[in-house]
Amino acid sequence: MKFRNFTIIALLGGILFSCDSDEKITETVSENVESGAVLRTIEIRENSIPIAIENGQTTIGENSRLSIVLEEQDIEEGALLESVDVYTSFTDGSPEVGDSSSAVLEEVFLGTIPLELFTDGPFGLPRTEFSIDGGELLSAVNLTPNALFGGDFFTTRFALNLTDGRTFSADNAGGIITGGFFNSPFQYTTPVVCDLETTSFVGNYLLEEITPYVDGPTFADGTVVEVLVGDTDTERLFFTPNYPDYCSTLNDFNFLFVCGEIVVPIQESNCACGNGADYFGPAENPANYDVNDDSEFFITFLNDVQSDCASPEVTTYKLTKQ
Repeated sequence: MKFRNFTIIALLGGILFSCDSDEKITETVSENVESGAVLRTIEIRENSIPIAIENGQTTIGENSRLSIVLEEQDIEEGALLESVDVYTSFTDGSPEVGDSSSAVLEEVFLGTIPLELFTDGPFGLPRTEFSIDGGELLSAVNLTPNALFGGDFFTTRFALNLTDGRTFSADNAGGIITGGFFNSPFQYTTPVVCDLETTSFVGNYLLEEITPYVDGPTFADGTVVEVLVGDTDTERLFFTPNYPDYCSTLNDFNFLFVCGEIVVPIQESNCACGNGADYFGPAENPANYDVNDDSEFFITFLNDVQSDCASPEVTTYKLTKQ
């Protein structure tokens, strides 16, 4: 495991809001900062464990790792930061493939990032880079590469310790903290994926919703979107309004090509009845893809995971290359 100091120049971007008023969100953000602390995601540099299977043996790629840049913020502009504890856990998303019976099922403590490994970022707040290789994650939960297959994943959780004795993590951070402007989820899911060429499933695609609307179209149905490569070789994304009948601001929608299946990770909507956190997520039966044919593919996901506006619905979009 590596903890490295760094300095990074950040770009100030626009803040995407839901249909709630700017004033209401600003007040909520201010209240959360004054009562707690956040560990913001500044950059995700790498976040996947690509695998290759040959002659019954599984190997993991050289770029298998979680590598992220984090920034701490509290009411005293970082002066309350003491340390950050790091944990990981393994989820077997492919129980029928590979033997994971030896896996440690409980969350495993990986180590502590001390205050000394944080440096001042461009805005005077403490920043650090965290990096852990796929092999280290496997070792932590007592597994070998042969136990892995697409759909498996590791969840790495951070616990922010303050000098006043308080600790903040994924279990006590509200939606306005984990998503939106602060983007402080305190935990990251690192999927096991099969290699995919970065030239596949990219370019302009016609976007069509083929399931019944959920109070109107979820995305801009019938428009052409540009599908781009995301943070990893197997991640793709496009920009579209969420619920265009109500909101017109573009939002990124991300999905993963996972060894034959297209999986939609938990992500936020910028047009929702509440804060929009954890709004879109994986379906029980995701769509499949053909690695040799990117002319057409489907994305199936769970819409309104947390029942923010209504009960969750399964939504499917068809994308046809133009």
